[in-house]
Amino acid sequence: MDFDNPPIDPVAQLQLWLDQAQRPGRENPNAMLLSTVDPDGRPSARIVLLKKLDEQGIDFYTNYRSRKAVALKANPNAALVFYWDPERRQVIIEGTVKQIDDVESDAYFATRPRMAQIGAWASEQSQPVANRAALDAKVLEIASQYGAKQVPRPPHWGGYRLTPTHIEFWQGQDARLHDRIVYTRNGKDPWQSQRLYP
Repeated sequence: MDFDNPPIDPVAQLQLWLDQAQRPGRENPNAMLLSTVDPDGRPSARIVLLKKLDEQGIDFYTNYRSRKAVALKANPNAALVFYWDPERRQVIIEGTVKQIDDVESDAYFATRPRMAQIGAWASEQSQPVANRAALDAKVLEIASQYGAKQVPRPPHWGGYRLTPTHIEFWQGQDARLHDRIVYTRNGKDPWQSQRLYP
């Protein structure tokens, strides 16, 4: 990336860096840190997986009753961070989050491995559980319930889309003199870019 003559489209640049991060032996180059703020103003962060990237935004999936979902309902502003150590690259993305429609969530859920589908029903994500045996028992119960039948998407599970308003690219350099550029926009206005000091 030429930080002095940056590309016009930061989403295309992010896709390029994601493609370049796919190297043999590396698991989950699509892993991203999602930061939210709960109803009491407390921040929290966790790793989620990017499942789709396009001009509409960045998609990920989770339980709608999870801690992150509760936070997003109270405050839809969130941040994502990608970091790829060997390439010395980081991308920070800020924006607003909304639930994806049921049709898209159903389509994605159908592509998940069967045990992941069953797990979406069995896990009361973020809630206390007595022990691993209790979770395993619930998984067996759900698996037995559906048998060989198709597992439908739980109504409490689906997708979210972050619509970015801020995308910052960081390329590590020697002597901590890193390259940084930030893209910002309001609504559907064109992206504006600006180089930053390290």
